[in-house]
Amino acid sequence: MSEKRDGPTVDNAVIAINAIKPYISMLRVRYLNGLQYRAAALGGLATQFFWGLMLVFTYKAFYGDAGSSGGFAFKDLISFVWLQQAFLAFIFLYDWDYEMFGLIQSGDVCYELCRPVNLYPLWYVRQLSKRLATGSLRFAPVVIMGFLMPFPYNLSPPASLTALLLFIVTLFLGLALLVAVSMLAFISIFKTMSPIGSMSLFGILGEFFAGMTIPIPLMPFWLQDLCSYMPFRYMSDLPLRAYSGSIGAPEALKGIVAQVFWLAALVLIGSRLMKRITRLTVTQGG
Repeated sequence: MSEKRDGPTVDNAVIAINAIKPYISMLRVRYLNGLQYRAAALGGLATQFFWGLMLVFTYKAFYGDAGSSGGFAFKDLISFVWLQQAFLAFIFLYDWDYEMFGLIQSGDVCYELCRPVNLYPLWYVRQLSKRLATGSLRFAPVVIMGFLMPFPYNLSPPASLTALLLFIVTLFLGLALLVAVSMLAFISIFKTMSPIGSMSLFGILGEFFAGMTIPIPLMPFWLQDLCSYMPFRYMSDLPLRAYSGSIGAPEALKGIVAQVFWLAALVLIGSRLMKRITRLTVTQGG
């Protein structure tokens, strides 16, 4: 009797493993491919470091001799800036995959639709692997240079081991959420056929309400409340401030619940929109 019960269970497990193999292969191949662009990584690394320096000196002029503004300590803000630059590929919507834009505009997406896999998870994994590869090449040098900067312009150690663990968890959940948001931008291009509008709309909204332009603690209270009702702040503001302890453990745990909620909601919406819009898609020549 036990063998009969175990048979279907084993078969189901094998079927599930075979179903996800194409997506794992895509993740591995695209990640390794992304690691090859070392020249682009070096250029991006230099840009991020000097941009971080500019932000640090700008905020120093803003703070003056004050150690805190809006409840946001200067040392926490500096850590926020260096981590922002180090993990830019994980938190910045503007790092688009222009090859995917070309697939949609040229009609070559029809070849993607011929694959015996679901297009939404395939493109999701493709985006995820690209950002993981870019971030893997750039984060360590920026973090090291941030730690080596003279006081008070240096990256501070995490507030505690708990803060470090919360930072890691929220950072990767934020990355997954970021990819889900970027997928909506790609799906919208099936309708508009122009990536400029989608890039601008999602990029500007995401950058501002995530606290990339102005850190959320420095915004007016009514705007901070508005940011809390959007998914963008959970992509960057939450992990970067959890690192320094600016967001405590209880609030960070609530943020993780919000991340999971937004991730599930956006993936569900995106996958359904993708299925609907690809059924109605007509490429030139048939």
